[in-house]
Amino acid sequence: MDNNRYSEWDGSQNIFEPDTDALMQELQRNLMYDGNLAEALRMMQRNGLTDRLGRRLPSLKDLIQRLRQRRQEHLGKYKLNSMMEDIRKRLDDIINIERQGIQSRLDEARKKAASGSQDLTPEMQEKLLKNLEERVSQNMEKLEVLPKDVGGRIKDLNQYDFMDGEARRQFQELMDMLKRNAMSSYAKEMTQRLQNMDANSLAAMRHFMEAINQMLEARRRGEEPDFEGFMKQFGDFFGPDPPKNLDELIERLQQQMAQAQALMESLSPADRQELQNLIDSMLDESTKYEMAKMMANMESLYPGWLDPQRYSFSGKESISYSEALKLMERLQKMDKLEEQFQDSRYDDSMDEIDEKLVKELLGDSAAEELKRMREITKMLEEAGYIRKKHGQYELTPRGMRKIGEKALNTVFASLKKDRSGSHNTRQRGTGGERIDETKKYEFGDDFDLHLQKTLSNALLRRPRIPVKIDVDDFEVFQQEQATRSATVIMLDMSLSMRMGGNFEAAKIVSIALNSLISGKFPKDSLYILGFSAVARRMTLEELTYISWDDFTPYTNMQHGFMMARKLLAKERAANKQIIMISDGQPTSHIENGQIVFHLPTTQRCIDVTLREVNNCTRAGIVINTFMLPSHDIFNLFVDRMARLNHGRVFFTEPGDLGKYIIVDYINNKKTKI
Repeated sequence: MDNNRYSEWDGSQNIFEPDTDALMQELQRNLMYDGNLAEALRMMQRNGLTDRLGRRLPSLKDLIQRLRQRRQEHLGKYKLNSMMEDIRKRLDDIINIERQGIQSRLDEARKKAASGSQDLTPEMQEKLLKNLEERVSQNMEKLEVLPKDVGGRIKDLNQYDFMDGEARRQFQELMDMLKRNAMSSYAKEMTQRLQNMDANSLAAMRHFMEAINQMLEARRRGEEPDFEGFMKQFGDFFGPDPPKNLDELIERLQQQMAQAQALMESLSPADRQELQNLIDSMLDESTKYEMAKMMANMESLYPGWLDPQRYSFSGKESISYSEALKLMERLQKMDKLEEQFQDSRYDDSMDEIDEKLVKELLGDSAAEELKRMREITKMLEEAGYIRKKHGQYELTPRGMRKIGEKALNTVFASLKKDRSGSHNTRQRGTGGERIDETKKYEFGDDFDLHLQKTLSNALLRRPRIPVKIDVDDFEVFQQEQATRSATVIMLDMSLSMRMGGNFEAAKIVSIALNSLISGKFPKDSLYILGFSAVARRMTLEELTYISWDDFTPYTNMQHGFMMARKLLAKERAANKQIIMISDGQPTSHIENGQIVFHLPTTQRCIDVTLREVNNCTRAGIVINTFMLPSHDIFNLFVDRMARLNHGRVFFTEPGDLGKYIIVDYINNKKTKI
């Protein structure tokens, strides 16, 4: 019989295992923004992934949100001021038990005196009863005049001679707890291993703090502290996980002191003062001196190290002093883990995140999610898409090809016939790909024989066996003529391209075109130019990592056209084209070897740019423009440029390059497809 297990929905049931294709698709999307591969990888870790079915790969952001929710659950559950209320109640209970015990003892003594005793004379019984009544009177008076504050009560009760055994036991138990909690800020491991907090234990802890202060003061003087000697004397108090060096010991002490201080800061001012008075009332002057000295030494060595967090509690559930300290420890661990999460935004490997701490605070499922996030870079690296060089990740050639798989297939329409290549035309010829159509063989055709039609022609001409084939019977496959093209991609990198996602769209087009040309048309030539104040040639690797120019609002199309024309002049391809991706009009040009800036543009700048467009036209270069969202006035310049060059303009929206308006300047009309 099958056993089915059911559990509460927690989101983990909707998690998918990503493959490298899904990771590369997300990496491409992130990389298009500013070209920073390390940041793109970190964005995947921070934000996660979602597949087509809506399933999610958890992200760092999810873990941070979950951690904050857990913290808020604690803060919304407890009433921190109840900690002092709990101590007050325990003291009140002890005093009531003492009063009741005193009265019971007095009543019993009077009863015995009234009934008489064979062992004692009446005079002795009367004297003992009188002594008891005097002591009862003194104790009752002391209980009546106890201070109202907790610290004052504890100080007086420490000097009080309890008459009731149960009251004495409960008071010693309370004192042991309070002393242990107060001292845990300075020697947590030691307090956990001491059976009680009597005078001998407090003396041992004082010696422990003295030894630490000696090491801290030695470091302040620039001397080497005797850590080995310290561990020989006190190492047993640290249990199975002792500190390896003084720095580790200091870190532990600072965490413990910060927890206690956070508790103080989170209390109301009145309760804070009352708790401080309580601690002062329990400890001797020598112990308080060593505690103050340790705090001063820490501040001297590490100025400003103590910056306690104040937690705002809003719950109603009571909490004890011991529980409050444990809760402070947990909250501080949560703060530490969140700090690790935040710092990992700048770390591709996320190695600084403590997996044990994740498991402790968020559970096994969160630790497993962290493992998945860490494997993102590992999976891409093992697949050969990224590699580490000089401590930084970079795309491999395979990764770059993968980034550009989605190509735009519309840019090579209506190309002229060339000697050899891969762009389909309406002309038939040789040097192309076979199609299903056939034709009679003519001299000079490739002898790609269609055997069935050849035999059919021979039988139609002479329906006898054996079949005799004549030259006129030969039927060959037709071939679709392919063309060869030389292309320059001109990518606008001016400051305006960062607005509205224009730059990402432009970069996607550029990388897609590169992928199309290098993958499907390997005989073609491709050059990449970026232009802002000036134009510059870029490699494919540079294209992948480029971003807009933060410091240049200018657009030098003239220089871009000039460089593109010179590059294409070296090519023998009949189809030469420039694909320009921009969102504006020219605002700078080069004249007499100097860069001239115009903002806004001037007629001179436009004329110089159009002169270079004419030069391209005379050189047989077609300029096709991808125009991203911009002002309508900019389209007037594009219109003039297209009329001069007989090229085309594609109006596109960022992120939606499959839907655009083709302005066909050849036929002087606009066609929507």
